[in-house]
Amino acid sequence: MRIEPLAVPGGAAVATVLPRLARALEGGHPIAPYAAGSPPPQLPPHDVAGLPRDLGVVVGTSGSTGQPKRAMLGAGSLHASINATHTRLSGPGQWLLTMPAHHIAGLQVLLRSLVAGTTPHVMDLGGGFTPSAWTTAVDAMPATDRPTYVSLVPTQLTRLLADAGATQRLTTFAAVLVGGAATHPDLLARAAEAGVTAVTTYGMSETAGGCVYDGEPLDDTTVLVDHDGRIHLGGATLAHGYLGDPALTATAFPSFGTRLGRVFRTDDVGHVDDNGRLHVDGRMDDLVNTGGLKVAPRIVEEAVARLPGIAEAVAVGIPDPEWGQAIAVAVRRGAGSAPSHPLTVGELREQLRGILPDHALPRALLEIEDLPTRGPGKPDRAAVIALFAGVGE
Repeated sequence: MRIEPLAVPGGAAVATVLPRLARALEGGHPIAPYAAGSPPPQLPPHDVAGLPRDLGVVVGTSGSTGQPKRAMLGAGSLHASINATHTRLSGPGQWLLTMPAHHIAGLQVLLRSLVAGTTPHVMDLGGGFTPSAWTTAVDAMPATDRPTYVSLVPTQLTRLLADAGATQRLTTFAAVLVGGAATHPDLLARAAEAGVTAVTTYGMSETAGGCVYDGEPLDDTTVLVDHDGRIHLGGATLAHGYLGDPALTATAFPSFGTRLGRVFRTDDVGHVDDNGRLHVDGRMDDLVNTGGLKVAPRIVEEAVARLPGIAEAVAVGIPDPEWGQAIAVAVRRGAGSAPSHPLTVGELREQLRGILPDHALPRALLEIEDLPTRGPGKPDRAAVIALFAGVGE
């Protein structure tokens, strides 16, 4: 068995890789997808004879720290994910691809289409993701009596909801999957008010993509939150482990005994509410320890983004001689927002007092035009921390 690097083009040319993806779904003919035009992936040394027999895809993770990891997804895991998604939604249907197909979210759009027996329609991203490009793509979709689906990141959904025509076309989809980054509750409320069927998804490369929809695990997926708040995911969609790294595999995919079996130990913290729904509060390594108390940045970000005139916010921890770390927030003003004066950190703290506990109130503030991102719409916290460091220089 040989792992074949597979260059995945953008635009309509992505259809050329569908036959090769179909072979990968059979198992035993694995691929390592990467963006066409970029160098092929440097696969770590591995024992070819020891690869899982049903290996289908070796996909890079989008982690923000450490060495790149490549999750080994078997055909069984991929089919389990695809089938569970179709079961939770309205059955197999017609998909619109709006993101790079070498990442797990975009790749799953292609794989779900193959299983559904449909050809995915592809949005032209040559000029970037814009409401006009979206409108053109939706209007060009083939007529079908099957349900239509699309996967978006929150930033994309935000842009579309700001445009009336784009919003109207969002309402035509049976489900709009939203994942890849934290989705603000207010964004979901806006989508619902507009008649958009938005479904939040949570998962990662190691779980073959989203395995928790709207806080509820898909079929054959188990969610466990330990005493530290760390989220563990189990079930049929799990990867076999990491290519060429058995030690990391053993750490990241521990066994929880005969009842739960093998699980994936995520780097996320969260909690399960009284209705059994999972809420992801943030990443373990993003937690800010200020004065001995831990703060999840997402809680701060959601509170700040609800303030008048604020469109987006990213909260990070920066060094502080008194508190060890202090909460710092970078914000982007909303379109059409013309403040009479720059927002001060004192004003921000007063607006948030009573909404956030005192130890979670920001102690530093930056207003910037564009918040730095990485991967599929995720905030680049390291870049934001660097911005605050630059202010102090």
